[in-house]
Amino acid sequence: MNSDFIQIKSLEGDLKMSHKKRGLGLTVSTKELILHKPHINYYFKLEHIVSIVPYDSSALKSITFINKSSGNQEAVHMAIGSEHYRIYVQAATIHNRSGLFELGPTDVIIPIHPTMLNTIAECLQQNGLTIV
Repeated sequence: MNSDFIQIKSLEGDLKMSHKKRGLGLTVSTKELILHKPHINYYFKLEHIVSIVPYDSSALKSITFINKSSGNQEAVHMAIGSEHYRIYVQAATIHNRSGLFELGPTDVIIPIHPTMLNTIAECLQQNGLTIV
């Protein structure tokens, strides 16, 4: 496992599934979804998730994007062949080495394994959210 991952500050709800691989990880509980990247965690409360829709990355080449704004650096790599989804949330919390920060409406595009997606869907349904 990548030693640059930050430990989860606290987990709301009961842990359902967690998976980390190389530079990306996902943890699902009965109350939240956590996206892990080196040096940063994104916390999405399930009640704040507006949509999770498939994202067609087939037209894209394998790309790497590096954001160097505000003195921070974040590398994003998207590869052909993995199933990507766009998650849109009303609000999110980020946890980096400087502390916790609130974000407003945000969307992220990430690969999600079908087993993890099923677990997320089950937790969303248990929270009264509609799966279409």
